[in-house]
Amino acid sequence: MSKKKIKLGILIQGPGGHMNSWKSDEVPADGSINLNHYIDVTQKAEQSGIDFVFIADGLHINEKSIPHFLNRFEPITLLSTLAAVTKHIGLVGTVSTTYSEPFNIARQFASLDSISGGRAGWNVVTTPLEGTASNFNKGNHPDHSLRYQMADEYLEVAKGLWDSWEDDAFVRNRKSGQFFEREKMHRLNHEGEFFKAQGPLNIERSKQGQPVIFQAGASKTGIAFAAKHGEAIFTNKATIESAQEYYRTLKEQAVENGRKRDDIAILPSLSPIIGATEAEAEERYNEIKNLISIEEALNYLGRYFDHFDFSQFPLDEAFPDIGDVGKNSFQSTTDEIKQMAKEENLTLREVALRVATPKGEFFGTYEQVAYKMMEWVDHDAADGFVIVMYVLGKQYDDFLNHVLPILEEKGYYNRSYEGDTLRENLGLPFIKNRYVKKASASI
Repeated sequence: MSKKKIKLGILIQGPGGHMNSWKSDEVPADGSINLNHYIDVTQKAEQSGIDFVFIADGLHINEKSIPHFLNRFEPITLLSTLAAVTKHIGLVGTVSTTYSEPFNIARQFASLDSISGGRAGWNVVTTPLEGTASNFNKGNHPDHSLRYQMADEYLEVAKGLWDSWEDDAFVRNRKSGQFFEREKMHRLNHEGEFFKAQGPLNIERSKQGQPVIFQAGASKTGIAFAAKHGEAIFTNKATIESAQEYYRTLKEQAVENGRKRDDIAILPSLSPIIGATEAEAEERYNEIKNLISIEEALNYLGRYFDHFDFSQFPLDEAFPDIGDVGKNSFQSTTDEIKQMAKEENLTLREVALRVATPKGEFFGTYEQVAYKMMEWVDHDAADGFVIVMYVLGKQYDDFLNHVLPILEEKGYYNRSYEGDTLRENLGLPFIKNRYVKKASASI
């Protein structure tokens, strides 16, 4: 079996992915708004050859939200700053298609792409939390399927706007006084069910053509959307079997959409809990687990169900039957939680603590975790991973300093960047301007 290079990104959620990572003395307590912390994590990743940093985001909070969600940077602003202090690493940010306008977002990501020299990526989300509607003049929160219909048109508009200018449209000839070639400027003139955009976009295409489209579709509708538009897919599968099924389904649907299997990189989340020995890894897990109380775990669990209040139920009885709660929120995640509780006959306490601090597949020694990563890639469960460290402190350094060298030694990882753009480093194709294709076809 030929070896596949493992693609890697790091998700930066301030101090870490655990809801109470801010309590750890390994990170700044204000990590979610500490620019030096973001720069440090990003530059360490770049020195280790990580392909991209990933900034998540949300548009609705309340008193029960994850602490570092209450006070955090807006992604594009942060990534533009990180672009100025890095040279190679990709810069990926989350923006909602339900609560923004295509022209503005297309322009912002095109600007980030140009500022960074072709390193931008857009994590396209449709926004799961119903409470978000209260912050915008857009009426009620659209249901799950409608949000994806809107997102489909939204992306078609954004991609069209990114093709407003052919790659050599701006000649900037000082002698003749010609700044651009008029025939290489194109108006989109889109007027659809949800959006209007005439164009052209007032910024040129970047070195990689268009920003890389990231997506995290897990429901049936989300998978169909990812198969059509996604290029790097962030998933959250707990076992190699479920990851293989997702991998196979998405790649097959991509081909049905006229794409190649390699046009999509599938990147499950990876929350490693590691140590030189299993005992040390267990010690690290207990440190993380002890950061949270049962009340906080219930709040964390409730967020997936649109901030549902689980405290009304007995902790040590079976997970409650709550009907369709969560159906219009994180649909696939809530379905998986309910299924897990039913199949394993778990109590509410057990579900809350497990969801808040899962041990996961990638637990053990440096060698065990490295070999598990190789296994997933070798057996078509992943093309790489998005690293979600519970605490972005010592465990992060250990992963970079101990796990990556094993992957490198075995030929699964290369810390040297293979190209100048995010697309090149993820092995994704350059996106050609649609109007150039049409012109070539008519010759």
